[in-house]
Amino acid sequence: MAIPSNSPSRISQQDHDGITALTLGIWEKLRGQRIFLAGGTGFFGCWLLESFLHANRSLRLGASITALTRSPERFRQRAPHLAADPAVELVAGDIRSFPFPAGSFEYVIHAATDTSAGAAAHPIELFTSIVDGTRRVLDFAASHGTRELLFVSSGAVYGSQDPVVTHIPETNLGGPDWLRPQAAYGEGKRAAELMCVLHAREKGIACKIARCFAFVGPYLPLDAHFAIGNFIRDAINGSPIRIHGDGTPMRSYLYAADLAAWLWTLLLQGQSGEAYNVGSDQALSILDLAKAVETALQTPLEIQVARPPVVGAARSQYVPCVDKAKRDLGLKVFIDLHEAIRRTAAWHGFRHEPPSNLRSAR
Repeated sequence: MAIPSNSPSRISQQDHDGITALTLGIWEKLRGQRIFLAGGTGFFGCWLLESFLHANRSLRLGASITALTRSPERFRQRAPHLAADPAVELVAGDIRSFPFPAGSFEYVIHAATDTSAGAAAHPIELFTSIVDGTRRVLDFAASHGTRELLFVSSGAVYGSQDPVVTHIPETNLGGPDWLRPQAAYGEGKRAAELMCVLHAREKGIACKIARCFAFVGPYLPLDAHFAIGNFIRDAINGSPIRIHGDGTPMRSYLYAADLAAWLWTLLLQGQSGEAYNVGSDQALSILDLAKAVETALQTPLEIQVARPPVVGAARSQYVPCVDKAKRDLGLKVFIDLHEAIRRTAAWHGFRHEPPSNLRSAR
């Protein structure tokens, strides 16, 4: 995901405090350690860097992080405060063929996957980049003294969620329809998860898997294929919020500060060979999401729905059950959706000035 060029480029102290509250006691394992982060410059990567660097400074961990990126120079321009931190080293390379940095790296996070609409238009390239990139990261971990590895997977591994299942658990054994090109992303992640488990067994590396769903927060682009980002953009611009479908699909959104806390907790406290859903279990329809943006930002706007729902049609759902993460790791949703929307819009420079000529369509 691209970082908006006009952003303040720093998360707030409020967000740092929230992450600290959720991660008390976990950071000591990283004292004096080296971490390798594949995918260090996207949405996930920036939040992992922000949260790590804050903990590293405030707790005086003396740790360092090496982040793989396709373009260090572009990242330095977009997030100079991250790139300039003395605890950060940027390594240029493709996830499938990057040069191995020297030395030992006790901890590895593999969060490198292109989730853009452009990548989905080339399913062969997308599938092979996930599988070959994961193989490269695992080979790196096996040869550089890695003890624990976190693989950032996706809820796409479950395929289409059964309409009668409101929250999909890790025990669900469904999957994408592998005869459809649209399955390239989900099937790639499924294959990569298996590779991690096999590697853990054969190489003795503790591999943990995060199955990630949908998120919102600073660093989320507002001009990509993410509905919540598009809705926030529309509200900021004072234009109608446009829903391209019928507004009935059910989704949930975890705030990025919670996401960062969950991912660090999975790396440092998760069980090897286990998968954990990462996301919010507070579901709402896309139409209700548009209304939530309008309410959170206090912008009375018209909400335009492209077409009416088909009577009797099954409703699309993409909502995780996160009971395992809550029960086994003590994780929770810290920031509610309205506050998440407000913080995201504020990071993009939004200041509330209610338009006087527009009326909400309820």
